[in-house]
Amino acid sequence: MATSKARETIKDDLKTLKEDAVTLKDDVKSGAREEAAKLKAKAEEAKAYASAKAEELGAKAREYYGTARERGREYYGEAQDRIDDAQRYVSERVQERPLQSTAIALGVGVVIGLLLAGRRN
Repeated sequence: MATSKARETIKDDLKTLKEDAVTLKDDVKSGAREEAAKLKAKAEEAKAYASAKAEELGAKAREYYGTARERGREYYGEAQDRIDDAQRYVSERVQERPLQSTAIALGVGVVIGLLLAGRRN
């Protein structure tokens, strides 16, 4: 009889242990689901933040590009004006002194030719 009672106690203990294990498993599952939901929410927040920052940086980049483009146009216009002025100046000087201009051009050509010939040797 004592053995039978001991068996019953062991059976009851095993049944309780099994129930506790099932309860623990369910608790772990629900805890894992809660943590997964929290992680998913954090990931969504991070995604939204990154998207907002990317949009902000894109807007700044477009702004910088527009500013640089405008400055480039201004510099190009100024350079073109200076080149036109220089071209007019040279044309006027050549027309005023054609012989002197021809002699200078010939001298520059000879110097360049000598320099280039000297490099070949």
